[in-house]
Amino acid sequence: MRLRVKLFATYGEIAGSKELMWTAKEGERLGDFLDALFQKYPRLAGHRDTMLLAVNHSFAPPDEVLHEGDEIALMPPVSGGAA
Repeated sequence: MRLRVKLFATYGEIAGSKELMWTAKEGERLGDFLDALFQKYPRLAGHRDTMLLAVNHSFAPPDEVLHEGDEIALMPPVSGGAA
């Protein structure tokens, strides 16, 4: 199945692109996808514990099952703003 992957901020710089097309096995979970992504881009693995994950514009846990055409977003943590 084909997935669209959006990499924000530093993650896009590490991967050399802000968007990737990815082929995954049917029934693959988000965590499985991340393992494969980190094998291809090892520098991203150091960000795993703080990485925000979304599937189709909704935050998602690593056990989320992926489907054909899903859009995955990988975002660094954000902070700041006025109180």
